[in-house]
Amino acid sequence: MNIVFLDRSTFPDHIDIPSPQVTHSWTSYDETDPAMVVDRLAQADIVVTNKVVLNAQVLAQCPTVKMVAVTATGVNNVDLEYCRSKNIAVANVSGYAANTVAEHILSFMFSLSRNQPSFLQDQRQSGWQQATQFCRFVAPIRDLKNQVIGIVGSGAIGSALGEKCSALGMQVHFAERPGADEIRSGKIAFDDLLAVADFVALCCPLAENNYHLMGAEQFSHMKSSAFLINTSRGPLVNEADLVAAIQGQQIAGAALDVAEQEPLSASSPLNALTQQPNFILTPHIAWASDSAMNRLLAGVMNNIENFVNGHRDQFLV
Repeated sequence: MNIVFLDRSTFPDHIDIPSPQVTHSWTSYDETDPAMVVDRLAQADIVVTNKVVLNAQVLAQCPTVKMVAVTATGVNNVDLEYCRSKNIAVANVSGYAANTVAEHILSFMFSLSRNQPSFLQDQRQSGWQQATQFCRFVAPIRDLKNQVIGIVGSGAIGSALGEKCSALGMQVHFAERPGADEIRSGKIAFDDLLAVADFVALCCPLAENNYHLMGAEQFSHMKSSAFLINTSRGPLVNEADLVAAIQGQQIAGAALDVAEQEPLSASSPLNALTQQPNFILTPHIAWASDSAMNRLLAGVMNNIENFVNGHRDQFLV
């Protein structure tokens, strides 16, 4: 089998990429420009990709490809309908990052509720050295206990976050899908969740029906003391509306690990917030603890081995 990894640099250098326990030829590229994809897959049987787009136009020019192994959970960069029509197996890895993303969200929540960016910024300006008392009060501090977390998405990550927040003594609510005719057991209406939550955490995949799930209307339903957290996909949030909501003090702030355009564009509306202490932006690394990446890559290799050994019924994604 000829295996080609198109974007190895989506993992840091200190993370070893294991080799599948099958006879293979393995070629790895740090990055692959869209114009180079077809050439690099000219003789490939299996393509490994994280974010390189494999649409119908590209795959139609790669007739030897029999499997796409995605080094992620999301597969929105792969044309699944085309793969289905051509019997190309597509395999992802789910659940590997549930704990680490939930922990990242918790770190956001602790930082925002305790106003840590304000205190850190003050200390960089030698604020404590100028204090006349043993402590220095810069901004209010809130405990997480008894606060309300509204979680949008009840999959592995949302469920893990709910468990951790419950253990901290928070009130945990899961949102029903916006516009749903019925409210399922254990969930509350989306708009009702926005109205009561101190934190709204987006833990859902991006789909056609939730593009810009959070926009001006949704921010107007939130409490002025509430925070938005998004570690899922950037297009779930209308970034211009988020900037307006924070600058207009409609909501207290936000923490994001994703953006509509990645890497972050120089023209992104989010750049207007990056110096504000009530806004935190990390570069899409909530999933990327060492242990999570090792689990992910082990899962990718397991998928490849199962495919090569003829266990193909579990694919297509």
